[in-house]
Amino acid sequence: MAWQSPNGLVHAMHSIRRAAQLRPFLQRSVISASPISSPFTPTGLRQRMSARGFTTELQPVAAPEVDLAEFPVKPARIIPVSAAYFSGSPKFIDHLLRLEALLAKYASLPTVSPSDAPRMAWFKLLQFRDVVGEPVPTKKYKALLKLLQRLNRIDPTVAPEEVRSALGLFLRPGNPFGVKPAPATVDDKGRARGKGKRKASSAVVHLVEGEGEVLVNGKTLNEVFPRLHDRESAVWALRCTSRLDKYNVWATVQGGGVTGQAEAITLAVARALLVHEPALKPILRKAGVITVDARRVERKKPGHVKSRKMPTWVKR
Repeated sequence: MAWQSPNGLVHAMHSIRRAAQLRPFLQRSVISASPISSPFTPTGLRQRMSARGFTTELQPVAAPEVDLAEFPVKPARIIPVSAAYFSGSPKFIDHLLRLEALLAKYASLPTVSPSDAPRMAWFKLLQFRDVVGEPVPTKKYKALLKLLQRLNRIDPTVAPEEVRSALGLFLRPGNPFGVKPAPATVDDKGRARGKGKRKASSAVVHLVEGEGEVLVNGKTLNEVFPRLHDRESAVWALRCTSRLDKYNVWATVQGGGVTGQAEAITLAVARALLVHEPALKPILRKAGVITVDARRVERKKPGHVKSRKMPTWVKR
C-alpha cells in the first residue's frame, strides 16, 4: 500500500501541511464575501428560501364551472336521449327508473290496503313486450308489476295526477273487468247447456224439460256407470232438488276415469239446471254441487301428498 512506503507517507504529510496553510485564507474570503453572492452558505440558503416562498403560502385558483348545456365544440357523436340507450332493453329500463323515481318522491303519502286499492288490469307479459318492442324477461316484469301495485296503493283521495298518468300507461285497452260474459239462456228448443270438468274428464250436458230420461254418450246411465255410487253422483244435482222426473239429460263426456266422468256430469247438470231455475243456487251450493273445483286432486291419505302411503318402518 501507499501508506506503507516511505514515499507515500511523505506525500501524505505534504498534503496535510498544505491544507493547514490554506485554511485561514479560505475563512477570510468567505467572511468578506456577500451572503447573496455565495449561495452555498447558510445565510444564502435562507435568503433564497424566503425569496421563493413555500408552496403552502400559494393561493390556489379554482377552475371555472363546466356548463354541460353549452359545449364550446359540438360533439362528433350523437348523444342519445335515454340514459339506458346502450343497455339491452332501454325502453323497459326507462319505465322502471321513472316508476322508482315516482315511488321515492311520493313514498310518504298515505296508502290503503291491497283489497281497497283501485282495481287495475295491467298488461300481460306478451302485451307489454309488444308495446315496448323488447324481449323483457318474466322476472324483471314481475319487479315492474310490484312497483305498479305499490303506487296503486296510494290513497286515491291524495294520489297525484302524475302517478295516475304513469299508471295509465300500463293498463290494458278497454275495461276487462267491465266486460262480463252474457248469461246463459234457454234456446228456442227449450234446452239449457252446461259444461263441467273434473280432473281429466270434461262433460257437456243439454237439459230439457221431460220425464227423467238420462243418456250419456248415447247410452243409458246403467250401461256407462256400472257402480251405483257413480250413477247417483251423475244425477245428484237433480236428486237433491227433487227434479229427477222433470228434466231429460243428454250428456257427452270424455277423458279421465269413470268416477271423474260422473263428477264432471254432476257439475254440468247443476249449471244447466241453474239456467232453467236460478233460484235453486242456494240449495245446490249447500249440497256441494257447484263448489267442485276442477283443479282439486283426490287425496286418499289425509295429511299426506296425494295418495302417497305412509313410510314403512322396519320392525326391530
